[in-house]
Amino acid sequence: MKVSLGLFFLFMIILPEIKAQQVEADLVQFSGLVINSDSLHPVPYVNIRIKGQNRGTISDYYGFFSLVARKGETVQFSAVGFKGSQYHIPDTLKGNHYSMVQIMTNDTILLRETVIYPWPTPEQFKQAFIYSKVPDDELTIAQKNLDKMEMRERARQMPMDGSMNYRNYMNQQVDRLYYYGQTQPISVFNPFAWAQFIKAWKRGDFKKKD
Repeated sequence: MKVSLGLFFLFMIILPEIKAQQVEADLVQFSGLVINSDSLHPVPYVNIRIKGQNRGTISDYYGFFSLVARKGETVQFSAVGFKGSQYHIPDTLKGNHYSMVQIMTNDTILLRETVIYPWPTPEQFKQAFIYSKVPDDELTIAQKNLDKMEMRERARQMPMDGSMNYRNYMNQQVDRLYYYGQTQPISVFNPFAWAQFIKAWKRGDFKKKD
């Protein structure tokens, strides 16, 4: 009886080790490269998982991958723009390492034709087409921007910048130094200034604008 109990306890100690060795023998380091079937270029960031289990990995930028799997399992490959594929790991492997090259095929999706209309109904389009304001062409826009009255009005309303203030100040200093030591003439007695005033008055420059 004592011999039987001893054999039983010995069997209970050895059994987990035997199972661990069997499990370790079934494991394999599954590595490989994913490439495109058209160009043979590597396919980056491919989803790789064991079928029916929540285990897997993704390929790197150069298409390489590596994961631990069991012999006889099926590995699934999926990526955006490619058809899904799978590979069955042979259960007759002798070693613990296995390498392969997985080829993926481009997945072409044909979309239905979509016609986009600017208006919901032909009547609304006709009304918008008739009453729409046609924008000016580039020549008309340039003529409006170069209109003398428009440019004069914009120049009158636009404040002087630093360079213009400096030029005005320097002109005043030059006029003062030009008449240094003598009486500076007054513009009210300048016949040329009066001629410019009369012309501006006839043009209506002094009329009140709305």
